[in-house]
Amino acid sequence: MRVLIFTDLDGTLLNQEDYQYAQALPLLEQLKIKQIPVIPVTSKTRLEVEHLRNLLGLSDPFVVENGSGIFYFSSGSQNAEILGVSYAIARRGLEKLGETLGEILRGFGDLTDLEIAQLTGLSLDEVKLATAREFSEPFITPRNLSRGKITETVEKLGFRVVVGDRFSHLIGGNAGKGKAVQWLINYYQSATPTEKIVTIGLGNSPNDKQMLATVDYPIIIPGKGGPHPGLTGRGWKVAPAAGSLGWAKAVAELIIL
Repeated sequence: MRVLIFTDLDGTLLNQEDYQYAQALPLLEQLKIKQIPVIPVTSKTRLEVEHLRNLLGLSDPFVVENGSGIFYFSSGSQNAEILGVSYAIARRGLEKLGETLGEILRGFGDLTDLEIAQLTGLSLDEVKLATAREFSEPFITPRNLSRGKITETVEKLGFRVVVGDRFSHLIGGNAGKGKAVQWLINYYQSATPTEKIVTIGLGNSPNDKQMLATVDYPIIIPGKGGPHPGLTGRGWKVAPAAGSLGWAKAVAELIIL
């Protein structure tokens, strides 16, 4: 049997408030020894994830920009499966979205590094990693439009959108966390056709819904106020604590090391 762990980062493997992960490090080391892949599935860019992978000691595949790009390793070299569109196409899509909605939409490409730092709380060094977009464009969510209106308009234009409270992410129509996770499950299964693949997924927000629906064992990482209401009511397991501590406890309960 082969176990695969798919995980969101912010608010899941990383604490929501301080982005720390120390409480998950002992378990990550045990998983590494057992050769159980821990696969980030995140809205972050490739450069952001590569930086975090070095800090966390991960060497497994990873998924970036909300399921737009899958990076994996074969014969000592990095390979990519691209499900999304180019950044240039995403930028043009945002411009068209703004025209269709009659709104001035401001994406990362319209903001200075300082403005992004002030809006996100990132340092200027972190902003440089976050703005190295390859497949998608985050934009400030317009306050006067409903999520349904934004989503409907985006889909008519042939794109998809992850709507957030502060920022939304415009991605290609064929991208998505669930699709990326399924691609990687198929990739691992094709390498060992007779081996049973068992999958665990961990996330904290509705952005992770498709990923969690794709795996065998979905786990919700709660915030300080409990699990996000957009993920409840599906019978999914809720971790016993928030952030990296809850992540480690929930995984340890499923895997006997």
